[in-house]
Amino acid sequence: MTVEVNVPTLGESVTEATVGKWTKGPGDAVAVDEPLVELETDKVTIEVNAPAAGTLGNIAAAEGATVEVGALLATIEEGAGAAAAKPTAKEEAKPAAAPAASGGGSMVDIVTPTMGESVSTGTLGAWAKNVGDAVAADELLVEVETDKVTIEVNAPAAGKLAAIDMAAGAEVGPGVKIGSIEAGAEGAASATPAEAPKAAAPAAAPAAAPAPAAAPAASPAPAAGGARPPLSPAVRKMVDDNELDADRITGTGPQGRITKGDVQAAIQAGTAKRQAAPAAAPAAKAAPAPALTTENMFAPRPERPPNDREERVKLSKLRQVIARRLKEAQNTAAMLTTWNEVDMGNVMALRNEYKEVFEKKHGARMGFMSFFVRAACIALKEWPAVNAEIYGDEIIYKNYYNVGVAVGTPQGLVVPVLKDADNMGFADIEGGIADFGRRARDGKLGMDEMTGGTFTISNGGVFGSLNSMPILNVPQSAILGMHSIQKRPMVVGDEIEIRPMMHLALSYDHRIVDGREAVSFLVRIKQCIEDPQRILLNV
Repeated sequence: MTVEVNVPTLGESVTEATVGKWTKGPGDAVAVDEPLVELETDKVTIEVNAPAAGTLGNIAAAEGATVEVGALLATIEEGAGAAAAKPTAKEEAKPAAAPAASGGGSMVDIVTPTMGESVSTGTLGAWAKNVGDAVAADELLVEVETDKVTIEVNAPAAGKLAAIDMAAGAEVGPGVKIGSIEAGAEGAASATPAEAPKAAAPAAAPAAAPAPAAAPAASPAPAAGGARPPLSPAVRKMVDDNELDADRITGTGPQGRITKGDVQAAIQAGTAKRQAAPAAAPAAKAAPAPALTTENMFAPRPERPPNDREERVKLSKLRQVIARRLKEAQNTAAMLTTWNEVDMGNVMALRNEYKEVFEKKHGARMGFMSFFVRAACIALKEWPAVNAEIYGDEIIYKNYYNVGVAVGTPQGLVVPVLKDADNMGFADIEGGIADFGRRARDGKLGMDEMTGGTFTISNGGVFGSLNSMPILNVPQSAILGMHSIQKRPMVVGDEIEIRPMMHLALSYDHRIVDGREAVSFLVRIKQCIEDPQRILLNV
């Protein structure tokens, strides 16, 4: 009996996903509920398990394809081969070996690993080995840089590096074959790290495709049967925003469906531009340039004349994603900022009194961030809209408090998250922030440590900022900006005193948070900081 494996429900407002790496191939034995493949959406990564025991039949959706809810992924021949021994997790992770073209050992594919929630592409770094070099099992071959973390790709088997299919700098998705190893073969000792190969990756192949795809055809490529599935809303938007002709794009998805990767490849190749209509009499005015969007902000631009006083550096993956997220926040949120100022005198006195004994006992320096994190958790519980997000036509109120702390690195800004910060003590917060800072600078933060935040705090004061309007970390509804402490004359009672003052800024999404809530939230922060005993007593 044949059992279908279909795309499950992906969540409200999510209609399509990208197929990740298959852990099984046609003919492999599968057990009930055994993981078969992961589907990546713009919000989550969903694991698809086997609905029955048997043998995996045809795979209908290849890695990198875009699929909709209910679409066929694969089939299982129920009962056939079900008694076969299940491979170990490590064996599942390694690609199946194919017979070598020559008389040596078997060929093992080198594929990119899963990159984590909401991450669909990464950039290959420099290869650590050259073709022909000897490699050991699990030895580092190359790194993939994503917008959040740097992922190591290790050798799946010992032997000789037989081929490098993707050059350094290429854009790759999860499960993409980037090279191969001849298992068991003897290779030469590696003298220097491999440089970007020129012959390994064809120049015409688009680097930005998230999965291996054929170069777009310059003329229409009719699908089997004379028609192909309609474009998904996301793909249609990319086609329209970049003024492409869908009939001139080759679809690599199921039944010839055009995927996002196909459109991106067509943009890079420049072969699918919409043809201009014959000139009318009188000639129509030229259409205005398309508005800047998150999809086209990095589209190819007209050739720029060379200038020996300029230096060109390709934007890193992290910097590109930062740009897209900031533009997304501007385009989608009704963003507004409110300010207040806080007297830091009492917090500074408390810190000066206990910082040495605190550091000796807990091994962490006492900073100001722990006070603001604790104060924010108190205020978030009183004003839940500041901790919410818009999801379609609903507001999601979150009864947990995951506070992101913005950390600057040489590569760009990252926001690791203190999970359940309302349950953390001062020492836990300070230790966590210090650890985040160290590992962020080394590029060692994990994917789970930078996702799931409900509110963000950014401290521009460490760089000398006196005031600013922090931009939202979408989909969160608010972000708190701290600034530098300056002594200023203030009226205290009926006297003028010199007090250490800090400006606070709260940027918020006016679609969710009203002005009364935003101002009251910021006043609550001010009360807790100016009288830190409130934090300890939660009053």
